[in-house]
Amino acid sequence: MPEYPDVVVYVERLRAHAGGQRLERVRIGHIFLLRTAQPPISAIEGLKLLEVERMGKRIVLAFENDLFFVLHLMISGRLEWHRTAVAVPKKRGLAAFDFDNGTLLLTESSTQKRASLHVVQGREALSGFDRGGLEVMESTPEAFAEAIRAESHTLKRTLTDPTILSGIGNAYSDEILHHAGLSPFLLSRNLTDAQIARLFDATRGVLAEFTERIRQEAGDDFPARVTAFREDMAVHGRYGRPCPSCGTPVQRIQYASNETNYCPTCQTEGRLLADRGLSRLLKDDWPRSLEELEDRKQPPRQTPPG
Repeated sequence: MPEYPDVVVYVERLRAHAGGQRLERVRIGHIFLLRTAQPPISAIEGLKLLEVERMGKRIVLAFENDLFFVLHLMISGRLEWHRTAVAVPKKRGLAAFDFDNGTLLLTESSTQKRASLHVVQGREALSGFDRGGLEVMESTPEAFAEAIRAESHTLKRTLTDPTILSGIGNAYSDEILHHAGLSPFLLSRNLTDAQIARLFDATRGVLAEFTERIRQEAGDDFPARVTAFREDMAVHGRYGRPCPSCGTPVQRIQYASNETNYCPTCQTEGRLLADRGLSRLLKDDWPRSLEELEDRKQPPRQTPPG
């Protein structure tokens, strides 16, 4: 799912390409994309795009007459810019937005179409999409500490909860926790002041660094490769590969369709975190350290013939 760095660059590119342009026509390619009927989408056709904003992981297009598009790309929704009108692809195309100077194409490669588009009128209606999470890049250390300690959750959940922090998902939470040297299972209310400070700096640092990387890769165009699995990430999606800081094989915790990736040496003092499914299966046989895990990978010793 596109997270803060990807969405920020999408917003910047939309402003540069379509800002101030008139939306001539909207072509919907998938019936389930449009989630609202009032006001009708035709109400925005012919209006000028005044601003593009980010709201968490959503992209908001603000038009004349106090009308807004609220776009959520979900897991595999992507945006492309074409200088001339293009057809909506049959399999992956969701919509095309034809502006005076080009076409914004919305696609989704997954067979499960989850991306959504809402049409709303007025800031009050728009505010209903705001999950209320803190904007870390605009926050003070004190406000960040208050948000983190407001409820007692694991750090993984705290970072990815949109009502606590805005725009952070599964991928960048892994990177932030690795950068801060903190376990994803630490409880937020148990953090020391020093750990909170490290987490604050890591969150801002990781988001700023990857935003700039994606910005540089995109140049004047839209990001061509929006993915949660980047080769320049330290731990996310790198299970079994060496941690760039210490060389320890990256470990993971799997649950549902997601996974948490971490370095035992850098983050958990060498301890392996129990995977829910496997730990229920193995119970007391779950390895507690990297050394024990490696021992279990070794083939059994053969007893020499007598």
